[in-house]
Amino acid sequence: MKNPFNERLRSFDAATIDDTIRRALASAGLATPPAAMHGVTDTVRRAWAAASPAPAASRSGGASVDEAPQRGRFEAHEFSHRGSARAYKLYVPAGPAEAPRAMLVMLHGCTQSADDFAAGTQMNRLADRHGFLVVYPEQAAHANTSKCWNWFKPQDQQRDAGEPALIAGIVRQVAEAHRADPRRVFVAGLSAGAAMAVTLGQTYPELFAAVGAHSGLPYASAHDIPSALAAMKGGRSGMAGLKDRPAAAGSRYRSEPQAVPVIVFHGDRDHTVQQSNGAQIVQQAQQAHLLKSKGVALLASAHDGVATGGRRYTRIVHADAAGHARIESWTLHGAGHAWSGGHAGGSYTDSTGPDASAEMIRFFLALPREGAA
Repeated sequence: MKNPFNERLRSFDAATIDDTIRRALASAGLATPPAAMHGVTDTVRRAWAAASPAPAASRSGGASVDEAPQRGRFEAHEFSHRGSARAYKLYVPAGPAEAPRAMLVMLHGCTQSADDFAAGTQMNRLADRHGFLVVYPEQAAHANTSKCWNWFKPQDQQRDAGEPALIAGIVRQVAEAHRADPRRVFVAGLSAGAAMAVTLGQTYPELFAAVGAHSGLPYASAHDIPSALAAMKGGRSGMAGLKDRPAAAGSRYRSEPQAVPVIVFHGDRDHTVQQSNGAQIVQQAQQAHLLKSKGVALLASAHDGVATGGRRYTRIVHADAAGHARIESWTLHGAGHAWSGGHAGGSYTDSTGPDASAEMIRFFLALPREGAA
């Protein structure tokens, strides 16, 4: 078992410590009341402050590249829409915003929570470094007993309906309250969260500037639980099935794929969601860009590498005529169903790398800002 208190946790995070201790106690059959955890957190905080060494200097003589800026605040909120509600967490980086901030929506996988996903991906640390907002919508247990986003239900694959409408509502609420840059709103997820992120890119292409999908599935790849299980195992899936949908679905379904930039990560030893699903996300994106450019294909280039943790990977970049990457695909050789480069403080993480969080942010922030500010 990986040690959640190893040296990779570079700054004190009360939510991460609380969640890790609670899960450890629960696995031992011990229940701890919330009030008692405050005392535990304070004790750990004091010990952390006393034991933490000063940040090391980099080889160039400046601050270490691993030195984190001042921490921001992690807030709990709730959004309601047409009788449905979802809780969400919002991370606001420290310091004033000199310009409208970019915003990233992070959709957790099954059985996960906002705190768990934040701890595993370490996206808040990157938010402090780059100054963007992070929103973590939470699936409700009453909506799915395993807390999976319902990417496989027809009512949750449509614009202005179901979970896409709820998540879009959360995004608009946060964007308005915090002056987010409407040209730099991104969405990413893991597993069921990745499938829902892809769905949001297709149903709200004017809202999301790009999509990040880790171990996910293509849009409209299932319509119920049996077809979802088949799709996860690599069965026939994809937008080709849209033409077979009943007329009652109406215009809420996208009849053509939307050309939203996407970055995909998938392990080739993922036996929960087969890697062929990641390849189909890329295929959908290629078809969409081909339609948008009226037949001009993106130019692909491939690179094989090894992450610092020893994981081999193949990275393929599909760029437009101007040299801008529109699709990026990472095949993680030997990796299973886990967030690449993730922290052991969260579930479904693989610390071997490469760092999917950092690579997604690089991809998102490098995109040209399209549309009106």
